Amino acid sequence: MIKTLAFPSRVSKQPMRFVTYPSVSYKSNIGGFKRFKSYGTRMELSIAQPDDWHLHLRDGELLEAVVSHSAKQFGRAIIMPNLRPPVTTTAAAVAYRDTIVKALQGNTDFTPLMTLYLTDKTSPQEIKLARESGAVYGVKLYPAGATTNSQDGVTDLFGKCLPVLEEMVNQDMPLLVHGEVTDPEIDIFDRERVFIDRILKPLIHKLPKLKVVMEHVTTMDAVKFVESCEEGCVAATVTPQHLLLNRNSLFQGGLQPHNYCLPVLKRETHRQAIVAAVTSGNRRFFLGTDSAPHDRLRKECACGCAGVYNSPVALSIYAKVFEEAGALDKLEAFTSFNGPDFYGLPRNTRKLTLKKTPWKVPESYSYASGSLVPMSAGESLEWLPCLPC
Repeated sequence: MIKTLAFPSRVSKQPMRFVTYPSVSYKSNIGGFKRFKSYGTRMELSIAQPDDWHLHLRDGELLEAVVSHSAKQFGRAIIMPNLRPPVTTTAAAVAYRDTIVKALQGNTDFTPLMTLYLTDKTSPQEIKLARESGAVYGVKLYPAGATTNSQDGVTDLFGKCLPVLEEMVNQDMPLLVHGEVTDPEIDIFDRERVFIDRILKPLIHKLPKLKVVMEHVTTMDAVKFVESCEEGCVAATVTPQHLLLNRNSLFQGGLQPHNYCLPVLKRETHRQAIVAAVTSGNRRFFLGTDSAPHDRLRKECACGCAGVYNSPVALSIYAKVFEEAGALDKLEAFTSFNGPDFYGLPRNTRKLTLKKTPWKVPESYSYASGSLVPMSAGESLEWLPCLPC
């Protein structure tokens, strides 16, 4: 006999369905299920197909190697513009979108949502062109020198960039923020907190109607800031690695280059604050993997690149975190509803199934010029995402 357990969603009018099969036991707690245990049986969780609101696809051989990992699971993705050269114009964004679509070879309904790379030279007219194109959905703020390929980033946000930001308000174009200062005297673990105080708070005060996504938040300071802002104007994406790992994961058993990303992993107290925020059902937080592929040789070297390649495992890890928090009933809103609601886009109607069945993450993925090491390489994960055929 099949047993169905339904939870009413605060966001969706339809209940989320947990389908279990015979010989399943579980332990419940207030507010949801703390942990499910299956003995030779199967459990499934059906949710609306998620979107990825922060994704690096690179270009060339890397693009061809990684794009299918996202397209097999996500309906849409906000594509980061930090290529070489960066995607600074609408024409370049459209060309990049066409390259991504070509790499997909027509085998998926995946939709890339493009962004522009903000520089001190970006013009208000470019923002108008971006909105008119129907291809560009945000503008990315990289403080110069903050992360991979950010050397062309902003140096004068409140001066040279102010007319652009004002036009973004007029066009309802979100600003996607890499929230770290780059001053060498600021400790790397404090860069996000200082950025909030020096940049974000003054920016929101000056332009309260500017839509801002604080991407890949890593601290309780960021959580508190986002929660303090007006809903619908400021939101945040959260990555699998910042939900699952703390900064010990960079050093346990020796240096772990494949766990190194920017913003860098933080203390356990910060991780716990982020988990509490996203599993609470707060609509200001939504899925953004920040999956950032680098060839293995560029990670395992004297000066390794920052970035975690998590696309193949992201949904499995999000499900793990929500299950361990007793909040599987909140997972669908985080993965599938909060993002499109903030961007003013329709929610996906296609369904994705997460099956409670162990699977082993490959040690690496080979491509023409090398290999990529994914997050949780060689480990076993318990949730397997599957789209219907």
